[in-house]
Amino acid sequence: MPAIDRLFQAMQKAKGSDLHLAEGQPPKYRVHGHIEAIPGEPPLTHDTLAGYLQEICPSHHWEKYVHKGDCDFAYAMGVSDRFRANYYKHQRGYGAIFRIIPTKILTLEQLGAPQKLFDFTETKSGLLLVTGPTGSGKSTTLAAMINEINEKKARHILTIEEPIEFVHPPKKSIVTQREVGDHTKGFGPALRAASREDCDVILVGEMRDLETISLAVSASEMGVLVFGTLHTNSAAKTIDRVVNVFPPGQQPMIRGMLSGSLRGVVSQLLCRKKDGGGRVAAQEILVTNTAIQAAIREGKIAKLNQLIAAGKGEGMITMDDRLQELVDAETISKRECYMKALDKKRFEEYSKDEEGH
Repeated sequence: MPAIDRLFQAMQKAKGSDLHLAEGQPPKYRVHGHIEAIPGEPPLTHDTLAGYLQEICPSHHWEKYVHKGDCDFAYAMGVSDRFRANYYKHQRGYGAIFRIIPTKILTLEQLGAPQKLFDFTETKSGLLLVTGPTGSGKSTTLAAMINEINEKKARHILTIEEPIEFVHPPKKSIVTQREVGDHTKGFGPALRAASREDCDVILVGEMRDLETISLAVSASEMGVLVFGTLHTNSAAKTIDRVVNVFPPGQQPMIRGMLSGSLRGVVSQLLCRKKDGGGRVAAQEILVTNTAIQAAIREGKIAKLNQLIAAGKGEGMITMDDRLQELVDAETISKRECYMKALDKKRFEEYSKDEEGH
């Protein structure tokens, strides 16, 4: 058994989600959003941490890490436990973060997902974006949506990830999963190849550069349903991010393409439950309609929040309205609502609320 496995076991026992290892500090894990030191563990020396990391790292990834300072891969502990690994270098030496990848893919029903997420899986083509900061549950939501299609439709689903997180066994659909670094040189080359692979659905693990975004939008225009992720916390910021990746001269063109191909945006945050029993997803939902298409095409992104608020009958909801619903249902505290809200002034009276009241 690799030496690091005992730390993973300690994290699992504490019901943690992430393991943090940094040279000069004791191992720590994140439990329900809080980072705390693993009891009884001394600070990590260079040799101890290097031993932990190299033992479980594929040699080509280790070589990349040593020379370039970071790498990503998935690690399997035994046959049932998987972790997404990110190795990095910092001021004091080596570091790594491991995120538990649940082996069981939760369904949209089990996640308590809004009806609109089910509706999105019925879409035949176009671009669907699931966004949020790191650790907001984007991968879990996307896996549930891909699973919904896999269970109910005969499609060819291609996922392009770095690394592969949830493993989707073929059900009614054919599922092809490609990992950047192992199966393809990058998101761009994999997306270019996808045009020759008779895909119905493509999941792009991260839309982080002009080439990937441009190819994803083009694929969605050609009759493919494309799921993508960005690290943004609202629909308006998501549209801004996509458009601003392009040089100024190309922005009117991408706004036009996006207005025609975008089907929806789900922006997600994880909030601590009021009763302390874990976390709950709060989701802002944009569904593209004629008014939203016009706002995107004309670059009137500031209007989007107002249009989402006006679109409740179509399944839309702003993040702040969803947070208010969670407070009203006593699922989250007023203080948690204030901390996660986009419009702090709206919830100013909640800022003085003591946690849990």
